Amino acid sequence: MGRLGKFFKSGVLAPFDYFLIIGIIAANLIHSIAAGQVDLLGSVAGIAGVVCVVLVAKGNIWNYFFGVINVSLYAWISFKSDLYGDAALNALYYFPMQFIGLWQWRRRGATDDVKAVRARRMTTVQRVLLAIGCIVLTAVVGLILDKVGDPQPYKDAATTVLSVIAQALMVAAFAEQWALWIINNVISIAMWVVCTVEGDSHASLMVLMWVFYLMNSVNGCRVWLKSAREAESVE
Repeated sequence: MGRLGKFFKSGVLAPFDYFLIIGIIAANLIHSIAAGQVDLLGSVAGIAGVVCVVLVAKGNIWNYFFGVINVSLYAWISFKSDLYGDAALNALYYFPMQFIGLWQWRRRGATDDVKAVRARRMTTVQRVLLAIGCIVLTAVVGLILDKVGDPQPYKDAATTVLSVIAQALMVAAFAEQWALWIINNVISIAMWVVCTVEGDSHASLMVLMWVFYLMNSVNGCRVWLKSAREAESVE
């Protein structure tokens, strides 16, 4: 943890990054006071998730440490809420991808201290194929989830498909991941709002987590596109 402490003291995080981290902690405290009880599982999942995505936006390899914590807890929370697509996504895909991503980011220049991964952009043809693939796969997965009784099959399918593809783009250090994360975050907020209305445990904290994810994704898109352009200019 000494190296992690060194990172947080390095000045790499911007004021907006601290706003997101402190904001999700404060939001969880306020939620606990308002609810009259502490949802430890939901709070740890949400806080670890926001720290993770903030570090992803900075291109810092420590995101994978917090990612392991977040995806493990989020898989269980999703399963309890009958969101089987999200549960399977986190347990069977996100979890192992944390270790694959760690390996790939090291290969692209990220280090344990403050050196960020080298970002890159897709070609126009790749972006078109990406959009078509997302739409087709979402429709197919939605039909499957509808058959197995998922209460929100197409929302769940969209978050599952977009997350799978965005995570792969993240591991490969493509800036286009952020467009998918933004769409995924908006859909996830809507999905967990429905779960909150239906009284599912942890759901309201998941809404908070995804709202902070959305704010970070917008910032991450800006940072990574700038980084990718700078990398292209020196190649």
